[in-house]
Amino acid sequence: MTDGPNPRRSAEVRVDELAPAERLIVALDVPSAAEARRVVAAVGEAATTYKVGKELFTAEGPDLVRELVNSGRRVFLDLKFHDIPNTVAGAVRSAAGLGVSMLTLHAAGGRGMLEAAVEAARGMAKPPLLLAVTVLTSLRDADLRETGVAGDAQKQVLRLARLARAAGCGGVVASPLEIAELRRELGPGMVIVTPGVRPAGSAAGDQGRVATPAEAVAAGASHVVVGRPILEAADPNLAAREILQEIASGLAQRRH
Repeated sequence: MTDGPNPRRSAEVRVDELAPAERLIVALDVPSAAEARRVVAAVGEAATTYKVGKELFTAEGPDLVRELVNSGRRVFLDLKFHDIPNTVAGAVRSAAGLGVSMLTLHAAGGRGMLEAAVEAARGMAKPPLLLAVTVLTSLRDADLRETGVAGDAQKQVLRLARLARAAGCGGVVASPLEIAELRRELGPGMVIVTPGVRPAGSAAGDQGRVATPAEAVAAGASHVVVGRPILEAADPNLAAREILQEIASGLAQRRH
C-alpha cells in the first residue's frame, strides 16, 4: 500500500464547513460522573462535544459515555488504544457500540493495528472517526530521544501522520506546533485535533507544546481540545463562549 490519500477512511468530516461550536472539544478531565455532569451543565449550550479520557472512563466506565450520547452530546473517547491488531479491532467495535463520535489510537501501534481498527470501524452501523495520536503534547525532542526516536518531534509527527493516512484513519492528534506542516502534508480533508490549547493568558500546565485557540485554528486545526481553562473557570459557559470567539478569529485569519 502506498502512503498516499486513502479514499476509504474510518469516517468522513467536512472540515471546512465546521462551525466554531463544532470545533471545540471540552475535556472532561475529572474523577467522577458527578463532576462530569456538573461541568456539562455549567458549560450548557456553548459546547456539544466532550472528551472522556482514561481517568473518567476508568472511574465510571461506559455508562457515563452512554449517558452523554443519549443526552445529545458527542463523545470523543480518548483512550489511545495501543495493542495487537485483533485486540484493538475489538475495542473499536465496542466503542462504536457506545455511540462515540471520535476515538483515539496510537499511530505507533503500526500499520497492521491501524488497518485492523479502520476495518472494524467500517463494519459498524455508525462508524466513529478514528484519530491517530502522533506524539503526545507533553513530549519534547529530548523526551523522544530517551525513547529511541531519531529526529525531532515534528519529523516523528509527520512520519506517523503519513502512516495513519495510508491506513485509512480519518484524522490525527498533534500539538499546535505541528499543525501547519501537517495541514500542508495531509491536505484540507483530514481532521487535525489539537490538545495543548490554552486561551491567551492561561498557564501551560503539563503541556509541552501549546498555542491559543486562534493560533491553532489559523494554522489549520479542525478541532481544539480545552480542559482546565474551562473546568476551573468561575463561569464555564462564559469561558467556553470566549474560546468560541477565539476559534472564530482563527478561522477568519485562515480565510484571509
